[in-house]
Amino acid sequence: MKINQLLFAALLSCLLFSTALLAQPPRKGQLAPDIRLQNAQGDSVALSSLRGKVVLIDFWASWCGPCRISNKMAKPVYEKYKAKGFEILAISVDQNAAAWKRAIKQDQMTWLQVHDAAEGEDAVAYKWNIRQIPTTYLIDKNGKVAAVDPDWMEISKLLPKLLK
Repeated sequence: MKINQLLFAALLSCLLFSTALLAQPPRKGQLAPDIRLQNAQGDSVALSSLRGKVVLIDFWASWCGPCRISNKMAKPVYEKYKAKGFEILAISVDQNAAAWKRAIKQDQMTWLQVHDAAEGEDAVAYKWNIRQIPTTYLIDKNGKVAAVDPDWMEISKLLPKLLK
């Protein structure tokens, strides 16, 4: 009986530990886990397809006021650096796809938009351990996390270095 209890406890510990590992957010210096989601046209977009560019991953939603303000602040930075190899991969966590698409038009966002429509453990936001939005990750040309939650002033300072 004690051996079964020990085996059960060990199995449970391994399961909890592995689940906790899945939900760990990427840290600075780590390779960013790949993301593959659909855009508004239904086409699949993968983070790995952007390797060689500096990418800002932006978790946001149409109903999030600070997210919508950040969208406006992103425009001049994106326009200045997109031709030099900068891309934004905006990941909407909206449950309402129509609201997401409406916000893209309203905010006149011209960068990559994808929708994280999955729920629970299947959601990219869950796998990246997103606890609040907006949450951003600046990814270097090699796919490694260069900064976590940088503001637009910090992004503007980091981009010339990262784009060299």
